[in-house]
Amino acid sequence: MTRTPRNLFRLAALVLCLATHARAQVTLEQAKAMLNRPAVKAAFAHVDRERAETLREWVAITEINAPSGKERTRAEYIEKILRGYKLANVHYDATGNLIAERKGTGGGARVVFDAHLDTVFQEGLKIKATIRDGRVYAPGVGDDTRNIEALLAMIRALDAARIKTRGDLVFVFTVEEETALRGAEEYIKENRARIDHYIALDGGYEGFTYGGIGINWYRHHFIGPGGHTRSRTPPYSATLPLARAITRIYDLEVPRNPSSNLNVGMLGGSEVVNAKAADAWFTVDLRSTDNEVIADLEKKINAIIQDEAKRAGVTTKTEVISTSPSAQIPNHRNSPLVRTAESVHLALGFENPPITITGSNNSSAALLAGISSISTGAGPCADSHVLTENCEIEPLYKGIKKLTLLGLALAGISE
Repeated sequence: MTRTPRNLFRLAALVLCLATHARAQVTLEQAKAMLNRPAVKAAFAHVDRERAETLREWVAITEINAPSGKERTRAEYIEKILRGYKLANVHYDATGNLIAERKGTGGGARVVFDAHLDTVFQEGLKIKATIRDGRVYAPGVGDDTRNIEALLAMIRALDAARIKTRGDLVFVFTVEEETALRGAEEYIKENRARIDHYIALDGGYEGFTYGGIGINWYRHHFIGPGGHTRSRTPPYSATLPLARAITRIYDLEVPRNPSSNLNVGMLGGSEVVNAKAADAWFTVDLRSTDNEVIADLEKKINAIIQDEAKRAGVTTKTEVISTSPSAQIPNHRNSPLVRTAESVHLALGFENPPITITGSNNSSAALLAGISSISTGAGPCADSHVLTENCEIEPLYKGIKKLTLLGLALAGISE
């Protein structure tokens, strides 16, 4: 009769110990000490030895076009690579995400690394990468192929050094990040209770983000009778209230703190020169790390639109293209994940790493679910989302080492 409470106490103590261990942060001194461990040195040495193969594979994956929603060909190429490693449970989920687990020995945090498979480029685009002046050029080479390759190289480095982690390392190659974050959202919904840390690899290099900026997109229409250029006025072309509204919208005060942005990006009207527009429209991109700021700007913009419509004698219509709320966890800056990531960056020589709350990627899906998450990347790139996209080659190898050290710091090295 006295043994049951004692056993329950021991079990509770063990659970508490494991939970505390999963939450423990790694200090700068501890991160530096990890760099001196023979196994970590061996993993880094493997990254250096494999540079040519890493670059070859990076180029090969880049040249497989993967528009959002049509990532399967690229995923199958990566799946074949993963099945050659010592991984558990390589599979696709119902959404099409490709998932592979590197099982730990137990007692450490479960760490998820996410690199998205899709690009913004149209179906049928033939991609051919070129290398010159220390850079590789190709649509999608950076966003997000460099990070896909970094994860593959990280796995090889860990295997070559025979490193075992206490916690599981989970590698998720997600779909539809560029359009709706759907792959990440579905994965997180299915696995939320089993994720301790979520690291979205998408942009960044010298630093990281630990919060997601809210982004709302709208298309506002002014609708009138239209007519020919020589038609008597009023009624005016619907472009007149549009022009007045845009001018007033750009006069709105947009806060710098919290970080916020407003942009009118697209305009539309008549399809011929000699017509008064019956439907003139413009888009608005609202961004802020504070959802109340977005709501306030949205209210002010709508008031301007209604005022100018009434003045011109036309009607309005608003389409909400997409909404993504700001994803912020209170005091996340002092969380074990953020503090550990900072220590890893500093230990690897990234001085004063930029650390912000303005991410815009799959990390937001995790943060909105209440999961500690950051976003970072494996190398610096330029011209994202355009045909001239390109990346520096040399920094990628340091980026691979950064991700390797981060994974080991969070999951723990098994003795």
